[in-house]
Amino acid sequence: MPDISLTMVALLCLAALAAGWIDAVVGGGGLLLLPVLLLGLPGGTPASYALGTNKAVAIVGTSGAAVTYARRTRVDVGTAVRIGLAALAGSTAGAFVAAGMSTDVLKPVVMVVLLGVGTFVILRPAFGTAPSTAPVSARRVLAAIGLAGLGIGFYDGLIGPGTGTFLVLALTAMLHLDLVTASATAKIVNCCTNAGALATFAWKGTVFWQLAALMAVFNLVGGTVGARTALKKGSGFVRIVLLTVVFALVANLAYQQWVA
Repeated sequence: MPDISLTMVALLCLAALAAGWIDAVVGGGGLLLLPVLLLGLPGGTPASYALGTNKAVAIVGTSGAAVTYARRTRVDVGTAVRIGLAALAGSTAGAFVAAGMSTDVLKPVVMVVLLGVGTFVILRPAFGTAPSTAPVSARRVLAAIGLAGLGIGFYDGLIGPGTGTFLVLALTAMLHLDLVTASATAKIVNCCTNAGALATFAWKGTVFWQLAALMAVFNLVGGTVGARTALKKGSGFVRIVLLTVVFALVANLAYQQWVA
């Protein structure tokens, strides 16, 4: 357990609760949890400990959300797992590339893409409001494995922030899912990528396990409640949260690029 005050532990637990809810609804919980961890851990603590602890917390909330979705809505688990395994491979490759280059040059590109995505969702109110009744072709499934799996997985290993949000958008567009089902599918994919990342951090010994276990309880509650909220409120509600997270992500990346 790191040497931090009870007040900071309480704040970290509350952040884990909120991040679990956000992540379950539309992805992007790490936008809240990781910065709070970086600020809350003792000065001089390597960033790898914040990253490792974040993954140990997130995998619990993500798993809880995935189980809640799977019990209450129809999810193609087989397709989700195949995309997840591809994302695991992609994130591993992205991590290797990230070790030898500066990702700062890519952040403006990601911001432009996100702004484009946000504009598209605003101009297309029907996007993701209802699933297509036509069966999804094998070609589209393979394309989703390539783009949503390998492509977004590579981005996760290279940069990271907003991976869950990108997954929801890609799955909605490529597999003709509604936003709620896309969020459910994205949680299964996230479980795969989080497991791979956590295994790496655990092997390196950069996880505060006691702190992670405490925060994970709150993250699990937030994830479970978030999944139930999304299922109850429907795709219209998820769309509003999606737009909020997209523009918050743009602001976060802009701050990192030009202010911090």
